[in-house]
Amino acid sequence: MNLIFEEGIWSLSNPEIWVGIGLLIFVGILILAGVPKLIAGALDAKAAKIQADLDEAARLRAEAEALLASIRQEKAEADAQAAETLKAAEADARRLEVESRAKLEETLARRQALAERRIAQAEVQAAAEVKAAAAEMAVDAAERILASQLASQKTDPLADAAIAQIGSRLS
Repeated sequence: MNLIFEEGIWSLSNPEIWVGIGLLIFVGILILAGVPKLIAGALDAKAAKIQADLDEAARLRAEAEALLASIRQEKAEADAQAAETLKAAEADARRLEVESRAKLEETLARRQALAERRIAQAEVQAAAEVKAAAAEMAVDAAERILASQLASQKTDPLADAAIAQIGSRLS
């Protein structure tokens, strides 16, 4: 059943009627004081702030995306430059390797030629030393042989002839 149609509900002795009348008066005072306009203004300000925040977020997102695209482009350029630098470095390394190998071969050839010259000089010097030693040994042997022959003979016909010739040559 509906309470509105009950008996005594609309009587001024009913406390619920007075609560309802007080509520209506309170709402009227709020309306007269402009509280709904204040609430609407506060809500509109809050909505405007939220919209400004959303717009700022959208602008920041657009800037971030532009920055990300720029960074990706710079990364691609840096990668390309790094690849180019790597190719150049590899080419330089190959060129330096060829040059170094040529210089090394040239140095080795010079050192080999120098070593061969030193060996040849050492051979010549050794041959000269051997010849000198052989000549010295031959002279020693000849001295010993001549000394032994002279000791066995009291007079040497060759020496006598040489002495005789000295007298004729001096005059």
